[in-house]
Amino acid sequence: MQQLLNGLFIGSIYALFAIGFTLVFGILDRLNLAHPAVFAASAFVGIELVERGGLSIWLALPLVFVIGGILGLIIERVAFRPLKDRPDAHFAGLISSIALSGVFIALLQARYGPDTRRFPAGSFPDTRFEILGAQVTLVQVVITAVSVLLMVGLTWLVSRSRLGRGMRAVAENPTAARVLGLNVDRITAITFAISSALGAVAGVLFAMNVNSAQLTMGTAIELKGLAVIIVGGMGSLPGALIGGLILGLTEVFAVQYIGSSWRDLIAFGLLFVILLVRPQGLFGKRRAREV
Repeated sequence: MQQLLNGLFIGSIYALFAIGFTLVFGILDRLNLAHPAVFAASAFVGIELVERGGLSIWLALPLVFVIGGILGLIIERVAFRPLKDRPDAHFAGLISSIALSGVFIALLQARYGPDTRRFPAGSFPDTRFEILGAQVTLVQVVITAVSVLLMVGLTWLVSRSRLGRGMRAVAENPTAARVLGLNVDRITAITFAISSALGAVAGVLFAMNVNSAQLTMGTAIELKGLAVIIVGGMGSLPGALIGGLILGLTEVFAVQYIGSSWRDLIAFGLLFVILLVRPQGLFGKRRAREV
């Protein structure tokens, strides 16, 4: 039971990170590889707000959400919008986002240095609960609750709101959406902002879970985020959620019963098996090939 809960906690962070990833890809058909840099930057900013700003972690989280949204707007404006009319816009945007990611990491290193940073002692209470014989900390409960709340809110936004209908229209056919009077550039910018805001919160939650932030933490989770959205189904929000939970549970049980050195091998091996059985992913749809 303990390992099941631990897997759900870490899986919810993976899912939140992957949902931000897949939101941009599913709606705009763009792969934003600056997303991991936002993940790392938010962790450092969250620690800064708590350590030097004197804020509680509960006040820092909403601020990090806003800061992440601003970074998303910068990414869209700098790395993607200038290239949108190029015939190779997909590939050019991908490379541009990698370059911008390097700029973000360099700025982080210039500001904070290469060392690992941690939240100050007492930043969050060390309250523990017992659930069916398993120990659960208040931090883990908050991580899961925030992740689920944001994922449910995003699902409602995309499926029920006016903005969500605009996002789906842009995902279906940007040209037709523009003809119908939708401001495609505005919807694109908002999509990037929401995506990065979710990634930013995921970064702070991850730093809270392990109580450390490193410059390379985004790179470490980047491959896992990509694997999650591929297994869940490219562009599928429910798929990103389920894929993240599967990855988290697989990692935790691999560490428990096989060993920590086998964690990534077992986790990614399982993902390969899923793709062999269902190449389009768990929630993906087969597309007819046009000739």
